[in-house]
Amino acid sequence: MSNPGDALSHNKPAASLDTGHLPADPLVLFTQWFAEALAADIVEPYAMTLATATPDGRPAARMVLLRGFDARGFCFYTNYESRKGQELTNNPQAALLFWWGKLERQVRIEGRVEKLTPAESDAYFNSRPLGSRFGAIVSAQSQVIASRTTLEERLRALEADYATQPPPRPPFWGGYRVAPAVIEFWKSGQHRLHDRQRYTRQPDDRWIIERLAP
Repeated sequence: MSNPGDALSHNKPAASLDTGHLPADPLVLFTQWFAEALAADIVEPYAMTLATATPDGRPAARMVLLRGFDARGFCFYTNYESRKGQELTNNPQAALLFWWGKLERQVRIEGRVEKLTPAESDAYFNSRPLGSRFGAIVSAQSQVIASRTTLEERLRALEADYATQPPPRPPFWGGYRVAPAVIEFWKSGQHRLHDRQRYTRQPDDRWIIERLAP
C-alpha cells in the first residue's frame, strides 16, 4: 500500500527552514508564505482546517476560509449557533491548519479564540455578495432540516422581504479571531526528513523558536 506522503516530490532538496535566518516574529514568515501561496495559483489558498473541541475533549474539524490576519490573530466568519460556534463558546480554544500542497508546506496554529467586534462583523458581512448574505441568514447552520426545499423556500421569502434594500447582519452570524500561542511551520524534505520550526509565545509576547524532529 502506498503512503500518501510519498506523493510529495522528494527528488530535490527542499529549502531549509534555517533557525539562524528565521524572523523573530512568526507573522513575518506567515505573510511571506501566504503571499507565495497566492502567487503559486493554489486552489483555495485561503482554506484552513479549523479544529475545535467540547469541554470534555470531543474534537471536530472542518474547512473554513481565512478572512484576514494581523498581529492580533487569524480571522474567519461563521454562524455563532453552529456546532463550531457552540464549541467555541464553551471552550474558546482552537487549532488551524493550512496545507499548501503545491509548495509542500503547512502551517499549524493554536490559540485562544475571541469574537470580532460587531463593527468588524458588520463590515465584512456587508462586503459579501448579496446571495451569500441571504444564505447566511436563512441557514440554521448545523441544525437538522426537513429538506432542501425548506431551505430554498426560506431563501425566496427573504429575497422578497429585501427586494429593495440589503439585509442587515443577523445577530447569530459574525467573526472570530484566533490569537496564536503557537505557530509551527513545516516544509517537506528529502527522505521524509522534513523541516519543522515552532514559535511559542511567551508571557512578555516575545516568541521562542524551536526546531522539532520530523
